[in-house]
Amino acid sequence: MTRAQDDLAVRPITTPEIPDWIRALNTGFLRTPAVSEEEIADRSTYIDPPRTLGAFDDGRCVATFRSFPQELTAVGGTLVPADAITNVSVTATHRRRGILTRMMAQDLAAAKERGDVVATLIAAEYRIYGRYGFGPATTATEWQIDVTRTGLDPRWSAPADGGRIDLVDGEDVRKLGPELYERLRRAQPGAVTRDDRWWQVTTGVLNLDRSPWTEPFYALYRAADGEVQGLATYVCDDTWNDAKQPLDTATVKSLIATTPAAERALWHYICSIDWVAKVKSGWRAPDDLLPLLLPDPRAATITTQADWLWVRILDVVRAMEARSYEGEGTLVFEVADGAGLAGGRYRLEASAQGASCAPTTQSAELTLDVGELGTLWLGGESAVRLAALGRVREERAGAARVADALLRTSRRPWCPDIF
Repeated sequence: MTRAQDDLAVRPITTPEIPDWIRALNTGFLRTPAVSEEEIADRSTYIDPPRTLGAFDDGRCVATFRSFPQELTAVGGTLVPADAITNVSVTATHRRRGILTRMMAQDLAAAKERGDVVATLIAAEYRIYGRYGFGPATTATEWQIDVTRTGLDPRWSAPADGGRIDLVDGEDVRKLGPELYERLRRAQPGAVTRDDRWWQVTTGVLNLDRSPWTEPFYALYRAADGEVQGLATYVCDDTWNDAKQPLDTATVKSLIATTPAAERALWHYICSIDWVAKVKSGWRAPDDLLPLLLPDPRAATITTQADWLWVRILDVVRAMEARSYEGEGTLVFEVADGAGLAGGRYRLEASAQGASCAPTTQSAELTLDVGELGTLWLGGESAVRLAALGRVREERAGAARVADALLRTSRRPWCPDIF
């Protein structure tokens, strides 16, 4: 007999329950359910029990959910407080009982009460999170570059702009990387916070993977005046063909740059490494400069393109007023929100000088679900396109074009990280 969902306790975990919660998490993600003392010790340093939910059946944890404070960069550079959701799992024996719905409702209500403007997540599966008001707000694209076809000068050895590239070690990255990333994320819509632990994990100080740590290469770009403007992290395999020709692939784990010159120099450097025949770009924005940085852009082939960061608006007024606008105009829009967190009718008045957004009783010109608002908010999607799909409804002809003129951005939003 299947237990009714009301028999399952959904609540914040206690500190002694962390090992059982980790076991359920590993089970849900199809990893070995065994829990090591090292994993318990590490997760205990950052798990906040009041924001870590579990579902319990006869005292055994069968579902997991965790959130943590985050800042998300809005269009224009304002950092908005976000409820970052991660570690979501439901054990296969307890699926389809409404457990995730209960955990999500608890967390989003708490986030709204705290004053978070949005909630964020990286969706493992596309069809789950739209029902909770999330919309895909950024896209990630990966290219594979055939180095032999790029048309780059095979004699390239250094940037032509007077800058330089140095190989550094993890300690240098932990010193120089955080400040570089701070400059990037304050200018990049869709970027999120990186804490000290992020830098420790990505440089091997903390190795929680079940496989041995492999030290990557770190390439640092300094401008002619010595300012650090870019950092690439990459690994290389060791592949040779039967004719004793090297066919190595360089896989970029991360590449951040605060100037186009730094971006160009780092990609040209990686494509110039002896023995490297192919380069995998890692997750980039869909309008990344990369292909057009090559004399022959066809040398870069898209291998993956998919949704990445999902956004759930919790406070429409603050979200719309936090971002900047390239156009000028007024739009009255109605937001449907089945959870009752952000629904209503709002009037947006926006210009390059700023914006005001307030509830209104005026007739709506555009009607959309809160998830579609999350998709549009960072400027990467078109309201006209969503209207053609039936996901946005025009109450006044041309309202979707007005929304695009206000909300769309000249460059696509990008989230460099997974969490």
